[in-house]
Amino acid sequence: MLSADTLTRIALDLQRGNSHRERFEQLIQSVRQLFRSDASALLRYNRGTFIPLAIDGLSPDVMGRRFLVSEHPRLEAIARAGDVVRFPPDSDLPDPYDSLIARLDHLHVHACMGIPLLSEEVLIGALTIDGLNPSQFDGFDDQDLGVIGALASAALANALLLEQMASDPHGTANPPVRQIAAATGEGEMIGTSAAMQQLRSEIGVVAGTDLNVLILGETGTGKELIARAVHAGSARRASPLVYLNCAALPESVAESELFGHVKGAFTGAIHNRTGKFELAHQGTLFLDEIGELPLSLQAKLLRVLQYGDLQRIGDDSQRKVDVRVIAATNKDLKAETVTGQFRADLYHRLSVFPLHAPSLREHCEDIPLLTGFFLERWRGTMGLNTLSIDQDTLAALAARPWHGNVRELEHVLRRAAVLARAEQGEKAVIHEHHICPGDRQPVAGHTPLAAQPENLREMSLKDATDAFQRSMISKAVDDCDGNWAGAARRLALNPGNLHRLALRLGLK
Repeated sequence: MLSADTLTRIALDLQRGNSHRERFEQLIQSVRQLFRSDASALLRYNRGTFIPLAIDGLSPDVMGRRFLVSEHPRLEAIARAGDVVRFPPDSDLPDPYDSLIARLDHLHVHACMGIPLLSEEVLIGALTIDGLNPSQFDGFDDQDLGVIGALASAALANALLLEQMASDPHGTANPPVRQIAAATGEGEMIGTSAAMQQLRSEIGVVAGTDLNVLILGETGTGKELIARAVHAGSARRASPLVYLNCAALPESVAESELFGHVKGAFTGAIHNRTGKFELAHQGTLFLDEIGELPLSLQAKLLRVLQYGDLQRIGDDSQRKVDVRVIAATNKDLKAETVTGQFRADLYHRLSVFPLHAPSLREHCEDIPLLTGFFLERWRGTMGLNTLSIDQDTLAALAARPWHGNVRELEHVLRRAAVLARAEQGEKAVIHEHHICPGDRQPVAGHTPLAAQPENLREMSLKDATDAFQRSMISKAVDDCDGNWAGAARRLALNPGNLHRLALRLGLK
């Protein structure tokens, strides 16, 4: 039996720290000291998924992973048990941390325990404890483990309750813990850095208001996730969030997409069409790449924002809409107003509450978490038993500038995962050589080989021109999130001409 002094010390440890994160980390450290464990994790349960809150002895990317219970038999056994679970040292059930313990490539025979954490008889989390010695935990009985689980459950339930009160200060009809345990984290923003905490704080401030929001940030920083978070935290969350990419709108149909049209309004208008504003009535309209909206439409958009009035093309009657607008751009709209490329009055109407989407360079400490998040998601979709990354390779990724931000990181890891699976099969580990040559960082001050004058002199003028065009077009398409119409505008080309040129260059 655990002594009263030991239990008192653990209970006091859970009261220390200025944040829930510090208290959870203290709990994990107490578990390590008590059980001499080699790996342990405190997990939160959220709608069929276990989310790490604190870890010890595991690879840092574990904190970003989201473990689906349906894909991990040991975690499923813990979730269903309702009591302490001890797995036989030679259990055939795969361990979710295989290849993720910091100093081991793979887990073999080992001691493994799981404690489900319950509140009001609802599963809210789990505590997992692993030891490399198969008999490491034989000296602890289930009653000892149950007491530790009760303390951890109380700490986690308290944290979830405070989180619920912060996001819903007026309360709801459902018990808070039950509501939290059933909540979904769709479009989750991964990261614990100061920049991400600041962003979440600002989202929490503005979400509950009805102010228009302008999200500013580089390409690939997750502006759509921010828009979803604002909508999810608003009083309009039960109504639709309607998405419209302004960069993908040919000017000839942009007005119809926004405001709709009536039958016969123009050639091809064979029936009435409801615009995005009407579809978003009493909800939220997310206008992505708002800086690409033609000037001719900006005045009409301004009127809807000011008065809530819109008029379908070909219709003389006015319609009233109640819509909150969230806009996003990677442009400097304030500078665009000076040059006349964007209306100043519309800019001020949209930027009532601006949000800054930090570049990955501003929160590079989150790269291990993002890496774990992507790898665990692809592990399931690619049918792999394990998908991990070598620690030296992970450190190298964290040191890169990532001008393409999170999207670039995602693409680099996806290609590396495919190569690792092809080479190693069902238990894949990403190493440096799996990072595609085009994804590797050049040595500082070194000009990439393809750009050296010697190579250019070896090419004909036509080949050099084609190579340059491929590079320009690929970059434009990537900057526009794969949208060819937006890329054509960036390159000042007719979309049809760009399509034909891409075909000739082998890009389509």
